Amino acid sequence: MAFRRLRSSTAVLALMLAAPVMMGAVDLDSFFGERLLVAHNRERATLGIAPLRWNPELAGSAQRWADHLAATGAFEHAPESRSHPEGENIWAGTKGYYPLEARVAAWIREKQNYKPGTFPDNSVTGKVADVGHYTQLMWRDTHDVGCAVATGSREDVLVCRYSSAGNYVGERAF
Repeated sequence: MAFRRLRSSTAVLALMLAAPVMMGAVDLDSFFGERLLVAHNRERATLGIAPLRWNPELAGSAQRWADHLAATGAFEHAPESRSHPEGENIWAGTKGYYPLEARVAAWIREKQNYKPGTFPDNSVTGKVADVGHYTQLMWRDTHDVGCAVATGSREDVLVCRYSSAGNYVGERAF
């Protein structure tokens, strides 16, 4: 019952966010955070995992790293902070080509390689890299997300930061 209500609420939210765009009132970029939340929470709802909340501090942290990646052309995770750990997903692709939802969908597609188990033994391929974005997005103890985009010379970069961080060795994602 609660899952059905959550799924229904997600659908209503998506329609509310889409209505102004469909009527031509605003462009898609004005709903940046909402679009990313819907993309994340739609997938979390499929397993009855609590929805994420938008966190402006995480978005600011993500923006600094996205700017760095775009400026340097590097593609690597940020160094971890021991005092304030954050989970992180990164994506890069052809400049101006991929909508935000397609970027998150790339992380979600990793569920095809996911198998129930404790991290890092939860990939059918045996490689953490094949499920790590998906498990961070779905991690049961993660409640906040903040994302940012930056554009480099050839690519757009999306960085999402998560709190509490996920992908802890010996723990189940969900």
